[in-house]
Amino acid sequence: MKNKIDSLLEKREEALRGAGEERIKQQHEKGKLTARERLEILLDPDTFEETDMFVSQRSTDFGLEKVVIPGDGVVTGFGKIGGRDVAVFSQDFTVLGGSLSETNAEKICKIMETALRIGIPVIGLNDSGGARIQEGVVSLGGYADIFLRNTLASGVIPQISVVLGPCAGGAVYSPAITDFVFMVRDTSYMFVTGPNVVRTVTHEVVTSEELGGADTHATKSGVAHFVYDNEVETLLNVRRLMEYIPSNFMDPVPKRNYRKKGKELREKLNSLIPEGSDKPYDMKEVIAELIDDDFFEVHATFAPNIIIGFAHLGGQSIGIVANQPSVLAGVLDINASIKGARFVRFCDAFGIRLLVLEDVPGFLPGTEQEWNGIIRNGAKLLYAFCEATVPKITVITRKAYGGAYDVMNSKHIRGDYNYAWPSAEIAVMGPKGAVEIIFKKEIASAEDPVAEFHKKVDDYTAKFANPYIAAARGYIDEVIIPAETRKKLIFAFGLLKNKVDRIPKKKHGNIPL
Repeated sequence: MKNKIDSLLEKREEALRGAGEERIKQQHEKGKLTARERLEILLDPDTFEETDMFVSQRSTDFGLEKVVIPGDGVVTGFGKIGGRDVAVFSQDFTVLGGSLSETNAEKICKIMETALRIGIPVIGLNDSGGARIQEGVVSLGGYADIFLRNTLASGVIPQISVVLGPCAGGAVYSPAITDFVFMVRDTSYMFVTGPNVVRTVTHEVVTSEELGGADTHATKSGVAHFVYDNEVETLLNVRRLMEYIPSNFMDPVPKRNYRKKGKELREKLNSLIPEGSDKPYDMKEVIAELIDDDFFEVHATFAPNIIIGFAHLGGQSIGIVANQPSVLAGVLDINASIKGARFVRFCDAFGIRLLVLEDVPGFLPGTEQEWNGIIRNGAKLLYAFCEATVPKITVITRKAYGGAYDVMNSKHIRGDYNYAWPSAEIAVMGPKGAVEIIFKKEIASAEDPVAEFHKKVDDYTAKFANPYIAAARGYIDEVIIPAETRKKLIFAFGLLKNKVDRIPKKKHGNIPL
């Protein structure tokens, strides 16, 4: 038996070496960690249990029979984050560039299927040159096998993609299906076709960073939800994300210990809203006053006119969707609508309560928005809120104009609790625009058109630009003093803890994609 055990230990050592010290050195020179070093940072100490360590590629074409390395370029297994079980795969760029082979894909699919059966998250660490060219359609089929499992697992277990190197061609579609994508500046790249192909086909000269780098996807395309400066920071923030999300759609959302401190009043909120309704302020200051501790923002640099992210309120994990008056006055546009809709649907899928902070002047006008589908894309956010059955609370801090009032979790689309501050303005449009339409002829024929215009604006403001007509009709449950907001939210979310809401029986809806 001793000889057999020694043989096993030898084989393990061989698998742990990957493609050897020289390749590992090259990986480090690029500022990148190895597949196993990444798992050591991501997972709780001494919790990783590897599977399929000795699986190797089967192809013998184009000299591949000479490159048989245990593990075949991906490390798979199970571990813990914060004491909770997770399934992980970590692509090993030192082995044939981390390229996806038939057996490589089988290993990934195997842990995904297990994760789906037992209800735990899947975290993929991507660092791959793409499909293994020598295997042809077999490797392409492996990608499709992964895509199918990504899709079947969607909404059942959280799926997180961490892009720590190249991710090109068909490889990009697996992260795209998953719930959250993390990237690292200067070392992460995602694109369907690389710079050389782009140059050949469209004659555009572009670098890998410009085409598909971390900041490009975090600001322009919206593919990346989180971007950090190095791998260690990135992996630690994956651990942080896990503090807010459950292991599957049936498990309770993680809680933190919470001790009530006094009356929970936040006096600063009484002075955050400027007197003039056209003056900006930072909604993140409002968020900071409402939550227990730090706000974990998602998509921080993409469509910054809307804010989304996770926080704890009274010890409970919540998702926050908030208009940002300091960027484009908080207007809803195509990107903001898509950003908000996907986040709302994630929170609803996994039972995470939603808090909506509303200060929105409407949807962004203009030919660019209309021709690119603001109607279809704005409807995505509307659809997401209508469909969501988790507890949903809205606080209108200032503007709630037009269709955007309806969309931002109004009472009409099953908002559970709808509060308004005294500064709230709930109307079809702003007073100036409304007066220009309603009293156009009257103002034009007045002796002093300017004075008449201002008088009409004041009259309209007094009548409509306040929360009381909506409150009188029950569209607003309560007009509250801003300082009381945190206390009210803790009460309302506590009241809604056993909420049951349903949608009509169906196979699935047809969201306006």
